[in-house]
Amino acid sequence: MALFTGKGDGGTTKVLDSKERISKASALPECLGTLDELNSYVGFAKVRAVGEHDPAVEIDGKKEKTSEILREVQEQLFIVQAEVAGSDKRVAEDRTSWVEVRVNEIEKVMPPITTFTISGGTELSAILDVARTIARRAERRVVGIEELGLRELSPEAKSFMNRLSSLLFALARLANTHAGIERESPSYRS
Repeated sequence: MALFTGKGDGGTTKVLDSKERISKASALPECLGTLDELNSYVGFAKVRAVGEHDPAVEIDGKKEKTSEILREVQEQLFIVQAEVAGSDKRVAEDRTSWVEVRVNEIEKVMPPITTFTISGGTELSAILDVARTIARRAERRVVGIEELGLRELSPEAKSFMNRLSSLLFALARLANTHAGIERESPSYRS
C-alpha cells in the first residue's frame, strides 16, 4: 500500500464507510485526527515510561507497569477510532471498569488531592499531562460527531473516553510519586 495517493491534495478525504469524499476540515476527520494524535502521544508516554523505570501499580496481586497500561489504552483507542470511522468494531463492555480499577488502585497509594497542581515533575508526568489534555479534546470531538448526527457511538466508547483523562492524570501522579517528586500547587499570585 502506498503512503500517499494524491487524492487528498484538494482538501478532501474518505473514511472507512464513506462512498463520497468529505472535507478534511469537517468534524469526522477532525475527530479521527485527534484520536490519532492522542494515540501517538500515549505511545510517546509509553516509551518514556520505560526510560523512567516504568512505574507500576498493584492490580489483583500483580504489578502492572505504566507501559503495559498505556499499551492497552492504545489498543482501545484504535477500536474507538475504528468505530468513529464506521467499522463494526466496538470497545468491550469491561474496558471502562478496567480503567476505573487502575485509577482507583493508583489513587490508593497517592496522597489525597487537595488543590489544583502545576503540570510537570518528571518528564513522564509532563508527557502524561499533555496526553490527558489531548484525551479531553478527543472526548469532546467524539461527543461532537454524535451531536452532529454523523455517528451513533456505543456507550462503551463514550464512557471509555470519559474515563481516559482520569487514568492519564492518575498515571502522571504515579510517575511523580515513583520519582519522589511532589507536585506543585499554583500560588495564584499576580
